[in-house]
Amino acid sequence: MLEEIRIRSLGVIDSSTLTLGPGLTVVTGETGAGKTMVVTALGLLLGGRADSGAVRSGSKAARVEGVVLTGGLDGFAAAVEETGGVVEDDRAVLARNISAEGRSRAYAGGATVPVAVLGELAQPLVAVHGQSDQHRLLRAAAQREALDRFGGAPVAEAAAAYRELHDALVTTERELADVVASSQERAREAELLRFGLDQIAEVAPGAGEEDELAAEESRLGYADELRTAAETAREALSSEVGAPDALGAMAAARSALDGVAEHDPAAAALAQRLAEVGYLLTDLAGDVASYATGVEVDPARLAAVSERRAALIALTRKYGDTIAEVLSWSERSARRLTELESADDSIDELRARRRTLRDQLAEVGSRLSTARTDAAGRLAERVEAELGHLAMPHARFRIDVRQQEVDPGAGDGDGAGDGTERAPLRVGERVLRFARHGLDEVEMLLAANTGADPRPLTKGASGGELSRVMLALEVSLAATSPVPTFVFDEVDAGVGGKAGIEIGRRLAGLAVHKQVLVVTHLPQVAAYADTHVLVRKESDGSVTSSGLTVLDEGAREQELSRMLAGLESSDTAVAHARELLASAARDRAAAARA
Repeated sequence: MLEEIRIRSLGVIDSSTLTLGPGLTVVTGETGAGKTMVVTALGLLLGGRADSGAVRSGSKAARVEGVVLTGGLDGFAAAVEETGGVVEDDRAVLARNISAEGRSRAYAGGATVPVAVLGELAQPLVAVHGQSDQHRLLRAAAQREALDRFGGAPVAEAAAAYRELHDALVTTERELADVVASSQERAREAELLRFGLDQIAEVAPGAGEEDELAAEESRLGYADELRTAAETAREALSSEVGAPDALGAMAAARSALDGVAEHDPAAAALAQRLAEVGYLLTDLAGDVASYATGVEVDPARLAAVSERRAALIALTRKYGDTIAEVLSWSERSARRLTELESADDSIDELRARRRTLRDQLAEVGSRLSTARTDAAGRLAERVEAELGHLAMPHARFRIDVRQQEVDPGAGDGDGAGDGTERAPLRVGERVLRFARHGLDEVEMLLAANTGADPRPLTKGASGGELSRVMLALEVSLAATSPVPTFVFDEVDAGVGGKAGIEIGRRLAGLAVHKQVLVVTHLPQVAAYADTHVLVRKESDGSVTSSGLTVLDEGAREQELSRMLAGLESSDTAVAHARELLASAARDRAAAARA
């Protein structure tokens, strides 16, 4: 809630600080003293339009600060810190500067922020009701949200179930739209994959086959050279025409050493080694002869191997650098093709899921509409009763919960055929528009006088009547409203006497649950204050200024007597003021116990 409002150089106020506590704070003062400057200051903190004309004459700039107690305000401290501001001791300072030239600056927790951001921070904190203000509850969305909170568990449970189904439907329709929209692209991709897989299947490559074929092609391509080399080597090892050869030379060397082996063991050892080499040469000569015999020139086989290698190389140019990579691509592509070919099944599944979700949404949406309609009747009765006490005994208040029907031809109630367009929802025999908040449009209507037709709040009441309607609404919604502070400017315009007392009672009742600030000219309302603030205007003959003063009990009696009779020292007026204060104290005590 608000702890302090500091105002400097705004209108007739030079410099003042208004300390606010829980309960009802009333601001009074003579006409023209600057009472509404308090509301103007709050409007600036709420992001309202800056008017350089509001800057006090002779001053360079006006400044408004609001000290907010962040305890109990979910997310507020974090929101201030996100802007770069600082929250200290559970307090945050919101501020607005307006220069005499019309420039405006906003601050949150000491950090400069855009005015719009200041408004977003402050709007949830304060609801201002005045004859020239935009009221929170005049917005359709706010009326629906207020009704939903008033409706309690039946509405909350149905609304939560509806939102969950709606979100699931949105997700399903988005998936369906993506699948359907990409059908041509999937078909093209599938065609390319089939072509590639068919090419690979036609060649049917084997792992490592390209290395084996490369070796075989090299062997077949050089068959003549290989055979000639082998026969030359064989002739050198073991000649068939009697020419000198390696075996003959080896035999001669061994024979020479064998002839002297008996004379020297070393010579014998060398002869033995020559014998071993001779055996190896004999085996080698046989192997070379076999190799030379086995080398064949096969042009047909060479052509087949070359053709096979060309087919494998063609695959590696398209699907991988190696046959192993080609085979890996084939496996991945086969899986992807299966996914693409199952897309039609996916479309059918998504459409079936969408039909189910829409049926469930229609059922839960109807339940939500019923719960809202019931809550609307109860809230309307309560507001009418409050209006009867606020000098509007003939007013009729109504809350319409209605659905917007569309031409059944606009949709089949099952969504668009391709999933790309949101279709209305079939609910029983009706086809309705729907949104995340439900099937309903909620509108609060007022007929202020007998015989008048109920009209939207902005059109069915004068400024003063609308302020009282807002009071009746806020009192009726107090227990469920998330707004911690309410401000009423001239809520008692056009009333007096007993009606003023009833307004005071309602404000006091609202102040049991909320922090309430009221600018009033009625002593009957001011008597109910927990804190009474007087705006006093003073002039030195050349400059007029106003200040804010919190009144004690004695000063309150004097101010109430002035408001009652225009005379601060009238014994009769003072007695009447004391009577008002005593009566209001009893009513406040009763409201606190209720």
